[in-house]
Amino acid sequence: MIGSIAILLLMQLAGTLLVQASGLPFPGPVVGMLLLFAWLLWRGGVPRPLARTTQPLLDNLALLFVPAGVGIIAHWRAVEGRLWALALVLIVAAAITLLTTAWTLHWLLGRHAASASDNADEPWS
Repeated sequence: MIGSIAILLLMQLAGTLLVQASGLPFPGPVVGMLLLFAWLLWRGGVPRPLARTTQPLLDNLALLFVPAGVGIIAHWRAVEGRLWALALVLIVAAAITLLTTAWTLHWLLGRHAASASDNADEPWS
């Protein structure tokens, strides 16, 4: 568990250092997440200890939005004049997320179908 948390924190640190060194206009943790994704792709899968550590984090991901909601309520006066812009950004972000998820699922199902048809010629052993 400690090793898995260390991997997550090291990827976040690497992303932050990369952003600071290069001046990329992205948050360091997002770049770290992309580095983690690339590492997992290179590795060919998620190690079991990392999956066991991250699953509870993913199960409780909604709790990470509580501070953002509290911040909006605490700074309501600053947000109040920008409600339409905020609503538009939320709708566009949700649409992009849905489209990206649908495209990814379509791509993965296509790969799965191709893999299944390639293996259909082989008899069961």
